[in-house]
Amino acid sequence: MTDEKTYTPAEIGQHLAMALPAWDYAEGYLRRQYRTSGWKGALLVANTIGHLAEAAWHHPDLRVSYDSVVVDLKTHSANGITDKDFELARKIEDTVQWRPAVGSALDGTPDDPRFRYLYYD
Repeated sequence: MTDEKTYTPAEIGQHLAMALPAWDYAEGYLRRQYRTSGWKGALLVANTIGHLAEAAWHHPDLRVSYDSVVVDLKTHSANGITDKDFELARKIEDTVQWRPAVGSALDGTPDDPRFRYLYYD
């Protein structure tokens, strides 16, 4: 067991409401489901999260299905939710939900079902 501060369910709820509203606290984990348009999108999301987790050396549980990816974050060594979980959740959210800004030199994915791979919030 580490000396990392773990948060209470009330503290977790407050933090999620303020900083990560698309995430939930369920069954002892920070949880987020990303909806995709199919297998290609699910793999793109899962691989993106995998890269971030490996770079952070903090590994979530992932459930990858045909049209979604569910992320469960918990600091197992502390047996609870710590700053590591909030920080990685924020990085995942920012990266997976990223799109080029209006006026950017980058076009972004066309608004056409043939190219859509992720349902953005």
